Amino acid sequence: MPESEIAGLKVVDACDLDAELRSILRPGEMLRDTQERRHRLPRYFYEVPSHDAAVAINLTPNFGLNEFVLVDLKEAPRLQEWPRYIPCAVRILAFYLQRLRETVGLSIHIAVNGGYRSPAHKLAIAATPHMWGTAADLYRIGTTNLDDRESIEKYRRVAEDLADDLWVMPYGHEVGRADDHIHVDLGYLIHVPREISEDRMELPQETPRFAFEEQRRGDRRTRNDEG
Repeated sequence: MPESEIAGLKVVDACDLDAELRSILRPGEMLRDTQERRHRLPRYFYEVPSHDAAVAINLTPNFGLNEFVLVDLKEAPRLQEWPRYIPCAVRILAFYLQRLRETVGLSIHIAVNGGYRSPAHKLAIAATPHMWGTAADLYRIGTTNLDDRESIEKYRRVAEDLADDLWVMPYGHEVGRADDHIHVDLGYLIHVPREISEDRMELPQETPRFAFEEQRRGDRRTRNDEG
């Protein structure tokens, strides 16, 4: 079994990645959103070594990591290859999507490139929570395609009732609205796993900074019970 599956997800400081990846991910840089508000891009990412690993890793009982790293041809070519990188806050997004799934009692389907999108994505014109790994575009719930006002507004209300932290784009054809999917996001949230060592050195280091995030749930509970 690969080391990453034994020790948990590999957390990397994107400032230590190669120059091409740094230019794509732009760790720690400030971007403006469509309202001219400034947000700092995430610096800490999960490194996903392969497609098989992405499929094998579950963030929650019903959401695999693979669903958040599927990319389309509009993504930077380097991020269409493996390993792929996704901001650590994706784990929090998956938690909220799991709550939504349990509430509706139906499967939830994330669009291709409906999870993480890098600042280099061809459609990226301003800061969007997709770049933080905290947004998802849902195109189907159960057998219902989310492509009309009735279905979008129905599930939008359900999602909004889950938590005040979760924002859902309203139905419509204008910019800032959606008519063929449901966009949900948690805003510009940055997550730093406890296993990573933070510092203010924003230049690549001779010894790259990374850690293996401890496995959650079952293994941790077993260790606690044994203690």
